[in-house]
Amino acid sequence: MLEIEKFDLKLNTDIIGRNFIYAEEIDSTNTYLLDNKKLPDGTVVFAEKQTKGKGRKERIWHSAKDQNLTFSILLSNKKYLGKTVNLINLASSLAVAQSIENLFQLNTNLKWPNDVLIKDKKVSGILLEASSLGSKIERLVIGIGINVNQNLFQGSFNIPPTSIKIETNENIERERLLADVLNIFEELLGKLSTTPEVILRDWKSRCRMIGERIEVSENGNTKYGIFDDIDENGFLLLKSRDNKIEKIHFGDVSVQ
Repeated sequence: MLEIEKFDLKLNTDIIGRNFIYAEEIDSTNTYLLDNKKLPDGTVVFAEKQTKGKGRKERIWHSAKDQNLTFSILLSNKKYLGKTVNLINLASSLAVAQSIENLFQLNTNLKWPNDVLIKDKKVSGILLEASSLGSKIERLVIGIGINVNQNLFQGSFNIPPTSIKIETNENIERERLLADVLNIFEELLGKLSTTPEVILRDWKSRCRMIGERIEVSENGNTKYGIFDDIDENGFLLLKSRDNKIEKIHFGDVSVQ
């Protein structure tokens, strides 16, 4: 069970996580934040177990109870809800990667658009969901799952999973890691308004796929090309054989 007091002592934010909701069991932390419209900006919902945990493309996120970190962050401040939404996605994965590196001296790499890997195995996944009014996003929810102390994973996976405990052979203090991720995430949010190029640079430095031949699959369509770069808004730039550049907004990416 997460020790809230221990977590709170390590939290060093102004907004993110200052309204903290703990649940032993919940259907989905993302759904909770989307359904409860009066919660303040920066609210974090943490669950020891999700009965309907979400991954991308309606996949289920499986997580052993009391062993990992599964939580969601609410952003409702209008300054974050414009064209920077996909940069928030990159900042989220970057916050997880930096925390793992800082606390456990593990090398991470980032897979576009939102996976954190250790030795090419998935340690964390992120899912953004939004509530909109017309064409404007009113509330953005960032769901984050991190495999922390889980030793065994059952089922089939597109990317083999791992956990921080598997990689370090140590039992991990979840409170410290959760606080550190939120601390770094708030710091990166601040940079979105002033120096977004720093986030792009740091994210790209951890992405080994750039320059590789890849395939991108979305809604039954598959495209092939070179992962040329990501643009200023965080979208993937795919170079075809005739050197044309196509901007990719969504998709599952794999190296050919």
